[in-house]
Amino acid sequence: MRKIIGILLCPLFLLACGKQPKTVVAVTTEAIEVNANADGIQDATYLAQLAPIKADLEREMNTQIGYAPERLWLGNTECPMVNWASDALWEAAKQAYKGRVDIAIVNMGGIRCEWPAGPITRGNVFELMPFDNRLVVLTLKGSDVLALCESFARYGGQGVAGMRVTIVDDRVTDVNIGGKALNTKASYTVATSDYLATGTDHMEALTQYTDYWNSDLLIRDIYLDAVQSQDTIRAAIDGRMTIL
Repeated sequence: MRKIIGILLCPLFLLACGKQPKTVVAVTTEAIEVNANADGIQDATYLAQLAPIKADLEREMNTQIGYAPERLWLGNTECPMVNWASDALWEAAKQAYKGRVDIAIVNMGGIRCEWPAGPITRGNVFELMPFDNRLVVLTLKGSDVLALCESFARYGGQGVAGMRVTIVDDRVTDVNIGGKALNTKASYTVATSDYLATGTDHMEALTQYTDYWNSDLLIRDIYLDAVQSQDTIRAAIDGRMTIL
């Protein structure tokens, strides 16, 4: 019996001893351009099934919901498009939140396009805000609001509503909220997105909130409602974020 067991185990031992760890010694890559040349590999049956869905979606996205008499251009500092987005978020927060909302903050990088003069469609709003970010209202100490403004100074400003910030030579020289100078010992409520509330885009000060309220409202839906209710969309530079 021992001889039989030995004969059976011997091949297994040899196989185990023969296994060597594998090491990648070279990698070859090839870039494949995605262009019209790839159309030939499309599944015609699948495309035919998608066609009516695609047509319905395009019809919905191309539906006009407002009108802009002038272009809402997008820039690296205060600009009409970001001002409009900040104001729309602030107004929605004041309606949804049971209490005062002092200011609103949006990040410049989160506003993804400008709107040309002319019809504003549902698709324009989806392009402006393609993310599923939600409106939140944070309660911050005045000292943390000042720290937030100091981050604006370091990184070129952000979108704000309900406040005026003056930055000279990358330093905050004045912050005004509700017509009064910022009080670092007071508390303020800040409407923003759940994304920014995690401290992203250099806004670590937002994580210092003493209270957090989530509206569960998609910011994109807020913008859709704002366009439809306003009908005629106007925005301008008014000095709320002055960088000298």
